[in-house]
Amino acid sequence: MPTAVTKRDSIVSSALSLFADRGFDATTIPMIATSAGVGAGTIYRYFENKEVLGNTIFQEYVKKFTETLEDGFPSDESIRNQFHHIFKSMVRFTSTQHQALYFIKTHSSAHFLTEESHASFQGLLNILKNLFDSGKKKKKIKMLPTSALIAIVYGSFLEVQRLVQIGELELEAQLLAEIEESMWDAVRLIV
Repeated sequence: MPTAVTKRDSIVSSALSLFADRGFDATTIPMIATSAGVGAGTIYRYFENKEVLGNTIFQEYVKKFTETLEDGFPSDESIRNQFHHIFKSMVRFTSTQHQALYFIKTHSSAHFLTEESHASFQGLLNILKNLFDSGKKKKKIKMLPTSALIAIVYGSFLEVQRLVQIGELELEAQLLAEIEESMWDAVRLIV
């Protein structure tokens, strides 16, 4: 019989997969229960309702994504090296958490998210914001609105990952390096 931790993990894993594939609104508690191999009542032992489950998953994976970006961040190095770290960290997170990335992407403005969930996502975006704001001050990044710079890099990265997921791209080292350089060229200030 599965342990409590295993049941919770199974519920979270199944919910994440269904939310990523079907969307939050099209996923029901009975669907999650069936996928997790537990009764619907078991889900309610761990999560008050579907919204609490959705927020829990969103916050847990945004936290993991944020920690991946922050881990070993080279704050004393050049803006270019910091950008490289961010890019490689996004690739590293996505290589093991592609469903989580897609869930975060498609639900970052969802109606069910709490203020805490919005704040956790803002914390993730602040890593990029701080990089771009610092780069603009040092005259290394284009003087575009920071939200536009984030859209250029984060939005492009999400689209590349979508293409990988549907089999249109195979990310090899050379292609990754060229994608990173293209993203850098899109935001760097050329003097």
